[in-house]
Order: sequence, then C-alpha cells, then structure tokens
Amino acid sequence: MDTPKSKTMEIVIPAYRMHTQSFLNVLDGISEEDALKRIEGKTNHIVWMAGNFVNMRYSLGWVLGLKEEDPYGELFFQGKALDESYKYPSLDELEKNFHDISPKVFQKLGEMTDEELNEIFEIGMNIPFVRETKLNFTGMCIGREDYLCGQIGLMRRILGYPGMKYDMDETIKY
Repeated sequence: MDTPKSKTMEIVIPAYRMHTQSFLNVLDGISEEDALKRIEGKTNHIVWMAGNFVNMRYSLGWVLGLKEEDPYGELFFQGKALDESYKYPSLDELEKNFHDISPKVFQKLGEMTDEELNEIFEIGMNIPFVRETKLNFTGMCIGREDYLCGQIGLMRRILGYPGMKYDMDETIKY
C-alpha cells in the first residue's frame, strides 16, 4: 500500500508496522519453557501477553470489517485473566497466527475511509472524553500493543535474556 485512503492512517500505519517489528524482536530467542514462567505467581506469562497481543490484531481486524476469528480467542479476548488450568498455545503457534492476521489488518487499515473510521463503535467505556469510534478503537489497540511489548520486554530482562533489539526486517511489509 502506497497511500492510505485516510490521512489519519498515515499516523497509525507506521506505529502498526513498528509494533510488528517490536513484537517479533521482543519474542526473539525466548524458550517455550521460559515463556510460561510467572514471577512469584503474580504476573502473566509471556505466552499470555503474546496471545493477548495477537488477539488485539484479530479484534482490530474485526472492528474494521474483517471476519477472521482468533483460534485462541477464548483464552485472550478482552484481556481474559490468565488461568493456569488452561493449555495455552506455543509461541510458535501464536507467531503463525500473528503472521496470518497482521497483513490482512494492515491492508484494511489502508482501505479505511475517514467516514468509516468515524463510525461509532461502542465498547461501553463510558468515558466522557473518549468518543467510541473505530478510529479511537484503533488507537486503543495501538496503545495496548505498546503496553504488551513493554511487559514482555520487562519479562525478558527478569528471566535473564538480553534487552530487545530494534533490528528491522524490511522484508516484512506489515
């Protein structure tokens, strides 16, 4: 996509693409065993954080008109609490789903018009200064992705991994 239909997306799309890179970088080298560790039983594990990140991409796609279902939505939708009795997917499975949904959402972001982005999308926040539109939901998803990458980055360090690198893979176009 060269030019998005909405000028607003010229702000969103770079953040979306940076989050794609950050997500892959922050997970780089983490073992499946470590990805299921919690700190003093108080934190979510990295698999849960990564699953919630991928679920945000599916949720954003859904709001923008894609009808793609997150195969693990029942574990992560709306930040559902971690439940240690569940069998969570592997990081590899989550990355596969990430690579499946992310280019579709990226494409949809470029196709959205200002009129579509300003459509009401009620999520029940009831915050007087937050107009519940598709555009604002998109912004909230971007913010959530930032938060989750930061949480995973912190877990990397706590578990003894080096800090996340900021390498860019220019072959990834979403």
